[in-house]
Amino acid sequence: LTLGGGSASDSSIVFDGNAQDFHIGLDDSADSLTIGLGSTLGTTSHMVFDANGHITKPLQSAFNVNKSAHQTNIPINADTTITFDTERFDQNGDFASNTFTAPVTGKYQLNLNAAVLQTDSAAGYIIFYINTSNKKYLTYIDPTSFSSDVDYLTFNLVILTDMDANDTSTISFLQNNGSAQADVTGGSGDVGTSFSGYLVC
Repeated sequence: LTLGGGSASDSSIVFDGNAQDFHIGLDDSADSLTIGLGSTLGTTSHMVFDANGHITKPLQSAFNVNKSAHQTNIPINADTTITFDTERFDQNGDFASNTFTAPVTGKYQLNLNAAVLQTDSAAGYIIFYINTSNKKYLTYIDPTSFSSDVDYLTFNLVILTDMDANDTSTISFLQNNGSAQADVTGGSGDVGTSFSGYLVC
């Protein structure tokens, strides 16, 4: 069975369902094979295969957010939510109000890259958490090993976690004792703090 006659035109197969229709077709202008929702080729594409074998998923959940300004003088001895007000991208629109919400049950990779200014060497410990509905993950340091306050420190945390549909994830900061002088960096350039993630499977 051959669909299309070799001319520059799209061709597709439509699966006519009760609640939803799906299609598989050739987008001839883009030289790609697409699988998508609905009966019209090229709208609501779920998977796109190009002529070189690359596969993209335009609706697969993926986000990268950062801070436009420093979050300053963070309180001590209590979890403080880190705010993110600038989206570099938010594919599928799952990030809002400092929170990522899982659209479906699956395994998600979540990444934190944080920078802190004015770390107090008298603090007992400093922790960054990736919080999820099922579990909290952390990275921490003991600043008492420093001989003086530290102008600039970085923290990185990468995890693969299970999330159910509508589970949420946020970032928080906890400093034990010391002075409330730490600033979590924001702004453009390489010194900002970012939170990113995507649906793996």
